Amino acid sequence: MRATFDIVALGEAMVEFNHAGPRDSRTYMQGFGGDTSNAIIAAARQGARCAYLTRLGDDEFGRMCLYLLRTERVDTSGVVIDPSAPTGLYFVHHGPAGHAFAYRRTGSAASRMQPADLPVALLERATWLHVSGISQAISASAARTVREAIRVARQAGTKVSYDPNLRLKLWPLERARGVILATLALCDLFLPSLDDVRQLAGIDDPEGIVDWCHRMGAPHVVLKLGSQGCLVSAGGQLTAVAPFPVDAVDATGAGDCFDGTYLARLVAGDDAVSAARWAAVAAALATTGQGAVAPLPGVQAVWNALTGRDRASGPPS
Repeated sequence: MRATFDIVALGEAMVEFNHAGPRDSRTYMQGFGGDTSNAIIAAARQGARCAYLTRLGDDEFGRMCLYLLRTERVDTSGVVIDPSAPTGLYFVHHGPAGHAFAYRRTGSAASRMQPADLPVALLERATWLHVSGISQAISASAARTVREAIRVARQAGTKVSYDPNLRLKLWPLERARGVILATLALCDLFLPSLDDVRQLAGIDDPEGIVDWCHRMGAPHVVLKLGSQGCLVSAGGQLTAVAPFPVDAVDATGAGDCFDGTYLARLVAGDDAVSAARWAAVAAALATTGQGAVAPLPGVQAVWNALTGRDRASGPPS
């Protein structure tokens, strides 16, 4: 029997204010973000059947996030509206060292997620559950919710995808390492970025990092290397996937785009390396616009980039 959803993600959807114009400008472009929220929208734009699990405040920002998810054809039956907590916000500033974030998420509705919020039947009807370390870091109750979602998924035969997305402003390294390693051992797919695992493992060599991930229990690893592409390790094969060259404007959400697109292509029937090549192009294209969600590409845009075409030419389904 075919699953109802290809991918269900759990986490925090947020409203984004992205600094635009000169450095001394007071202009901000309003958008949306949140790592797993970005990933599920990226997957939906690639044609996957998706659902999102979160808490949103009963406020204008929460209504904006809910409208976005529904507009992107993401099922929201697992979204809880909290009348006593706000929806999280964040601000993005750009400088010579890249982008910097300032968050207003303490006490947010998403940080009050509880295991009792989880729609068990929905998790049981999914092919993949996608979770992240940020959701585990925002509060103890959110961490328990991630753990319970993984338990339910594994018991039902739903596969688990995990991006550690290490943010040391949210929790100390030792606590993060303990939680991430425990979760890594329960996942079917591990999607770390190079900088994250360097801090967790104390290893600089990318191939050594992939080997470390396997030793820690991850059976399928994709190590994201930013502008250097990625390493895919599945079924005993290690493959380097080259980056797709673009003129990057804003890298906000590019790694999340990779995650969602990679899962969507696996569901569509791609092998691990083919899925990674497609996801690398999608992630690169996501950096060519401003904000986390607005530049996320659809199937046609990735197909055109891969084939060097400028207009519709019949991309694969």
